[in-house]
Amino acid sequence: MIRFFFTALVATLGLFKLGYAQNTLALLPYPNEVKETPGNVTYTGFNIKFNGKLASTIDLLNKGLQAEGIAVSQSGMPILLKYNDRLPKEGYQLNINSKQVTIAYSQPAGAFYGVQTFLQLLKQYSKQRKLPLVEIKDEPTFSWRALMLDEARHFKGKQVVKELLDKMAALKMNVFHWHLTDDQGWRIEIKKYPELTRIGGVRQNTQIGGYDSDQYDNHPHSGFYTQEDIKEIIKYAAARQITIVPEIEMPGHASAAIAAYPWLGTSKKQINVPVKFGGGHYDIYNVADPKVIGFLEDVLTEVAALFPGNVIHVGGDEVRYDQWKTDEGIKQYMLQRNLKTYADVQISFINDISAFLQKKHKRMMGWNEIMGAEIHEWQPVEQASSKLQQNTIVHFWKGDSKLIKDAVKKGYDVVNSTHSFTYLDYSYQTLPLHMAYGFNPIPEGMDTADQKHIIGLGCQMWGEWIPTVEKMNQQIFPRAAAYAEIGWTKPENKDFSRFEKNLNILKIQ
Repeated sequence: MIRFFFTALVATLGLFKLGYAQNTLALLPYPNEVKETPGNVTYTGFNIKFNGKLASTIDLLNKGLQAEGIAVSQSGMPILLKYNDRLPKEGYQLNINSKQVTIAYSQPAGAFYGVQTFLQLLKQYSKQRKLPLVEIKDEPTFSWRALMLDEARHFKGKQVVKELLDKMAALKMNVFHWHLTDDQGWRIEIKKYPELTRIGGVRQNTQIGGYDSDQYDNHPHSGFYTQEDIKEIIKYAAARQITIVPEIEMPGHASAAIAAYPWLGTSKKQINVPVKFGGGHYDIYNVADPKVIGFLEDVLTEVAALFPGNVIHVGGDEVRYDQWKTDEGIKQYMLQRNLKTYADVQISFINDISAFLQKKHKRMMGWNEIMGAEIHEWQPVEQASSKLQQNTIVHFWKGDSKLIKDAVKKGYDVVNSTHSFTYLDYSYQTLPLHMAYGFNPIPEGMDTADQKHIIGLGCQMWGEWIPTVEKMNQQIFPRAAAYAEIGWTKPENKDFSRFEKNLNILKIQ
């Protein structure tokens, strides 16, 4: 878990005086309704009382108390977790008075978030064995509060993912978007196609120094998750109220798979797993070949069975149409389906995948190229006439905000991950903390009635130039805390000065 400590500097500045004015509590993300009462309550230990299925939350609460050296006994101050069916799904009420701590909730997620808030307070004041007198009524602004980790480019491993999930949980982030396949690596075991990891999970070299560089590190890079590994991580995430959304890229960013099985590609040529980074330089799936569609359905069948969440991300970004334009099978596919443009080909394919996933009781998500709009200067796109499947979640990352407004007008749910505000691989000079904190997932001028279709935001840790865990953490934190507060705290309750102060107090860096 993220560790929260006192600092001598903060104490000197008087930020921990036990006698409270409004907004003196160091909490991240900041709650939406806080009522503080002057004074404090002293305790020697706690007695946890609860009803319902809260085993994982109670376990984490016990571990939090133990970490601070606080006893749990029948004679301790009561911590009462209390069911209240009038509260929203992720909402909670935390009340600390002179007699007890009460955390009210209607769903396990609310209980978990109430405990996280309590633990943040506890860790700040545990040395004095005192707690502030406070009443908090809280719920998130957005239902989708995501962090994405790209492991196709640089594999990090199970322990690193668990540590990241711990940090997400402390910040009340609830979606781990797991980018598991791309041109430079296939990181998930698919039992029917073992070559995906045996061949597609290994590259012989890695570009360093930037996209235009001709330098390489001269070391093989490999790694993948077995399905048993993934089950373990899913269970770990679920105990922290985090849903894992896997991303299996298609029809582009497919070179690692094609290196394993050349018949998947449009060109059918044998290729190696690419060692150079950059989008769209390599082969793409031949979507006109029934055998390729069968492969993708086989893969998605195993993925759907493995991940209990109801969303699967299929990528859909940066598809270069050049190879489709020279393929006779694609031309016949277009004639048979009366498709006028290559954007229509992509939408037709994506809709077929969406229909397949719906039969598996899953909802499809993809980057906003799947709508058929032109967003890349390197690829002019003729206007598509096909309509994207209505149930799709559109993951917006690039293009004019008019594209978001158009999507929600058509009734699509959108996760806003505009790259200039949310890409964690960008330097702090390009994307400083205050700019990250200032991001608003709802575009300016959007009709109030349409805003319900902006279900949240995601921040993306792309891995091309992030080979080490140390570098990854430097890029993610503290900016992830900014996105957590955007996702949770209402805009009118945000305060960047308070946020910066709380970052320092809670030692998120």
